[in-house]
Amino acid sequence: MAGPLIDRLPAVLRAVPYAGSRFPGSAAVAARPDPAAGANCQLYAYAVLHHFGLLAPPLRSGELWADTRSTVRVDRARLLDLMLFNNGPDPYGAHVGVRTDDGRVLHLCAEVGRPAVWSLADLAVRERYRTLVGVKRVTVRRAPPAPGSGVVTGTSSDR
Repeated sequence: MAGPLIDRLPAVLRAVPYAGSRFPGSAAVAARPDPAAGANCQLYAYAVLHHFGLLAPPLRSGELWADTRSTVRVDRARLLDLMLFNNGPDPYGAHVGVRTDDGRVLHLCAEVGRPAVWSLADLAVRERYRTLVGVKRVTVRRAPPAPGSGVVTGTSSDR
């Protein structure tokens, strides 16, 4: 991957509106799964990872923290790891973002209303995000399209 993470996203993922009612497992997402319709932090982070070939399970933050089938806990974050933040160490209700290549966090929050990239210091000064609960690495990759399927991988910015 070349260039900043946010620049490698398609325009639709750079403009997703925050919608707290659109979370993994919600009726709104079941009816219209497209993140362009809006997303909460988890749904947005999972859509970003999916764009890069990683399949995060559609879990809420507490369930994500407990998951061992599709993710592992890691001590040091690297590009595309999920980072969970809260006002304390409890993963329940934690805010979820994606680590960028420059050590910042790409996330979607109500405060901004659109995807934003913040440093760890930017997150720490906000009571809601002051504690890094931990880091999860998605271990399941999306299967590439079958040869001859006619499916083109990548985005126009990759070409």
